[in-house]
Amino acid sequence: MTFQNLPLIPQLQTRIRACGYQEPTPIQAAVIPRILEGRDVLGCARTGTGKTAAFALPILQMLERSSGSGEPRALILTPTRELAQQNYDNTVLFGRDLHSRCVVVYGGVSQTKQEETLQGGCDILIACPGRLLDLMHQNVITLSRVEILILDEADRMLDMGFIHDIRRIVPHLPPKHQTLLFSATMPPDVEKLAMDLLHDPCRIAVDPVSSTVPEIRQSLYYVDKPNKKHLLAEILSDPDVENALVFSRTRHGCDRIVRDLKRNGLDAVAIHGDKTQGARQNALNRFKSGDCRVMVATDIAARGLDIEGLSHVINYDLPNEPEAYVHRIGRTGRAGRPGNAISFCCIDEVKQLNQVEKLIGFRLPEQQSRWPMENKTPSPAPQLRNLPVREKAVLSEGRQQKARAVTSQGRPVTVGRNGRSPGSPRPGMPRPVQRVNRKKGSGM
Repeated sequence: MTFQNLPLIPQLQTRIRACGYQEPTPIQAAVIPRILEGRDVLGCARTGTGKTAAFALPILQMLERSSGSGEPRALILTPTRELAQQNYDNTVLFGRDLHSRCVVVYGGVSQTKQEETLQGGCDILIACPGRLLDLMHQNVITLSRVEILILDEADRMLDMGFIHDIRRIVPHLPPKHQTLLFSATMPPDVEKLAMDLLHDPCRIAVDPVSSTVPEIRQSLYYVDKPNKKHLLAEILSDPDVENALVFSRTRHGCDRIVRDLKRNGLDAVAIHGDKTQGARQNALNRFKSGDCRVMVATDIAARGLDIEGLSHVINYDLPNEPEAYVHRIGRTGRAGRPGNAISFCCIDEVKQLNQVEKLIGFRLPEQQSRWPMENKTPSPAPQLRNLPVREKAVLSEGRQQKARAVTSQGRPVTVGRNGRSPGSPRPGMPRPVQRVNRKKGSGM
């Protein structure tokens, strides 16, 4: 089957050929006709199979049928700024010969410039939920004419990180609109939430949900945590490692890994949520251009990013959520190309490893190194008194967030570890009576 067999207009067919595409991927061949029919779609396919083109091409064609009023008629929501920018670049590329105007908005950059761009009119709006809500609350933008809603990386958009934002955005859309959800992973509980947004959907899963790409060669090293930096430096020194995307669980971990690599004479850049958007984009551009062959990132780089020719993905830390493993290693082995995924596991990460192997359905092949895992005793739970000041602040902040509550009057109060607010009586104990000293002859 070729793209010529799909019901796409000549302008899009020309752009597809100019981009070098000949045959649609299975998800593209299955989804594009259904979207053009106006059906709601829940599409699941492996990473690197062209899901962006699967929804961008039919959207461009549908919007070309009629002229707009300058307000968004298609809304694409993404979990990260980098993915929003990439979707924008791809949509503009495919729609170069059409009349639809595309705008991208996300946080971390000047809102003023985005407002000026929106004043020029917009047919397709690509956004991160936070910045979109800001613009809506300031009456800069309205969604009353949106005909198509797309959630890219839908499982992430519908988990506890974004579901509240989505529920605040959807009521501003017209009651009758088309909804498209796409992801490589779809846990059952998240799929139930997805069904609340869809009307008589067409569910298309061309690959087993949460499956990995066969072209990716996966391997595992058992290594003690202090020796991870030595093993990483040795692997990156191999000439076969053309470039590598290294994943860390935390932002501070990213910066520490970069410092360790530079001490070993290996240039590296970091990308995580504490970086400014300009710094994140510069790091990504350096990595994509080949100016720097190692990028260390948190899971903000695990979703949707298309890095051409990426040879290796290295899980320095295993993710807390097993689905994140599928998305991480999906940055390599894209579009049928071979790739390599290497994971490190210390004794404290055995639980995460078991969850990953249960999800993907097989055990990761073990590799040996000069630093085999010797510590067989898991680390005790961290205590605040034994932690450095910075890590103590991070842990303390997390505990405080869990301990916050709101009174019936809406005033925030703090709840202690025992579930009681400071100064409240113990359960089953009478409230102490406040004694008042009275002077004799006071008449009372």
